[in-house]
Amino acid sequence: MSSATSTRQPLWLRCEKKEFERRAALTPTTAKKLIDAGFDITVERDSQRIFDDEEYEKVGCKLVDNNTWPSAPTEIPIIGLKELPVSTDPLPHTHIQFAHCYKNQAGWAAVLTRFARGGGTLYDLEFLQDERGRRVAAFGFHAGFAGAAAAALALADRKTNSTSGPLKGLKLEPYNNEHEMVADVKEKLSKVKNADGSPYKPKALVIGALGRCGRGAVELFRKIGLEEDDIFKWDLPETAKGGPFEEILQVDMFINCIYLSSSIPPFITLDTIRAAGPSRRLSVIADVSCDTTNPFNPIPVYNVMTTFDAPTVEVDVGEGNPPLSVIAIDHLPTLLPREASEQFSGDLLPSLYLIPEIKTARVWVEAEQLFKKKLADAVAYEAQEAK
Repeated sequence: MSSATSTRQPLWLRCEKKEFERRAALTPTTAKKLIDAGFDITVERDSQRIFDDEEYEKVGCKLVDNNTWPSAPTEIPIIGLKELPVSTDPLPHTHIQFAHCYKNQAGWAAVLTRFARGGGTLYDLEFLQDERGRRVAAFGFHAGFAGAAAAALALADRKTNSTSGPLKGLKLEPYNNEHEMVADVKEKLSKVKNADGSPYKPKALVIGALGRCGRGAVELFRKIGLEEDDIFKWDLPETAKGGPFEEILQVDMFINCIYLSSSIPPFITLDTIRAAGPSRRLSVIADVSCDTTNPFNPIPVYNVMTTFDAPTVEVDVGEGNPPLSVIAIDHLPTLLPREASEQFSGDLLPSLYLIPEIKTARVWVEAEQLFKKKLADAVAYEAQEAK
């Protein structure tokens, strides 16, 4: 924090209202560092957060009741992770969060016009960038790691408990740590056998394998024992020819880890799935990128998000063809909430130190400029829709 700042900088950590979300934008570790740097941190009580309220209190945070940020003074920035519940209420505060409304996702304009009506500002965590244009903090690695784990669990469930139809018994629960997750996935996969009783050797294909998300998926597959030759790592060179890609149909698990910014040919389609017939090996798609409502979605074989208590949706594969499940959960890192939160919050910390200079520090100025552009687009869109 700047030594020229004479007053302490307030910051308010709100609760998360998204079901099953256990991560936190601020951890007790990063909250303590901010307090030591001259911040006053207010933390809403939150029973679903992986960190106990007392962990924040012990490092000097002020605890307040759950979901009381709407009555906080408007000069206090509100930080959270996932999007706010759907509402038409004006937003007068400064919000630091993932809003999922800058890429024309479903309901994007309605989210942004709440800020127009309230006079507030959105600093979207997805678009805080360093001097090279890279995100200052991202959950990418843990998203890929957890997405690959979820795919492996779905594959094990399919192979051991089901031959067709939805995976009705599969549910996902956050793990206390990575070791616990890896051990659980390995144990469940070990029960999958070939017809002769020998161990089944799954194959996986990761697109976006060179990015943070893709590296996480590859790392999970290594840790649960997939052979290196059975982990197919694709990135721009492999996808340059444009899809659909028959190779996806020849593995057990396909993990989509790309960052989608423009229209690209689909990786897989209903036509290619149905044309493969009974010979298709593919059983599970984990769409970690989760661009379900994006008009450029490269996996146009499903159209609904999934959840931790119902993690898969079945693809309409055509009569007589083997089943295919899609996982499309937009907060997969919460499967490892403590580790994912510590990594993300630690990466975000240098930018948080600059909040007292939020109107002049490059990382925040550029994020506000992008917000203003998107806000203008949303206001124009809403006006057009009203005609």
